Amino acid sequence: MPPSPSAAPIIAVQGLTRSINSGTHLVSILKGIDFEIPRGQFVAIMGASGSGKSTLLGLLAGLDTPTTGAIIIDGTDIARMAEDDLALLRGQKIGFVFQSYQLIPTLTAEENVLLPVELAGDGRADVSRARELLELVGLGDRLDHYPVQLSGGEQQRVALARAFILKPPILMADEPTGNLDSKTGQQVLELLITLNRREGATLVLVTHDRQLASHADRIITLRDGLIVADELVSEIPERV
Repeated sequence: MPPSPSAAPIIAVQGLTRSINSGTHLVSILKGIDFEIPRGQFVAIMGASGSGKSTLLGLLAGLDTPTTGAIIIDGTDIARMAEDDLALLRGQKIGFVFQSYQLIPTLTAEENVLLPVELAGDGRADVSRARELLELVGLGDRLDHYPVQLSGGEQQRVALARAFILKPPILMADEPTGNLDSKTGQQVLELLITLNRREGATLVLVTHDRQLASHADRIITLRDGLIVADELVSEIPERV
């Protein structure tokens, strides 16, 4: 495992497990996970279908509750946090990009990007920032277009702009190029990395694509709910 930096990590996971009831028996999805992520690092979480990678990302984002263990986000353990407090923390600390875009069909591109601002209700971002981000992702001329008027790649670009609107210190992405063709997926990935470097966020990305993961600083590989590898990409050039 890569050595931990001296500064406190922005994400720390300790003894994390997640089990669900399936009929008459208990299914263990995560079986005891431990790792830390320093500020600003780009981490790819890899694994086959069913390995637990999307479950792990959902737990890190506070979208699910672990069975046991601690999830410390920027100094706060969110594992047993009340939903209202979790919602507030997500709004302040975490941006999320979904595989299926998750845009509101009745809102324009600009309105979709501004939605987290309205939900936060604190005026931390404004129309000018939304338009700047849409310009950066190549949609400066599509502000008033609705999702149905945009291609899949364009919708994911709107989702990227939305994820960054409140300048979150952490960005999480679940298979963000999974619904796109290879060329469009590469363009979206490059935009994601460019935006992330520009904004200085910590990036945690779930993918099954090793070529995509090769752009990360570090790859954590899951198998059957356990970490089987945790490596710096710079140290495994022969595998990427």
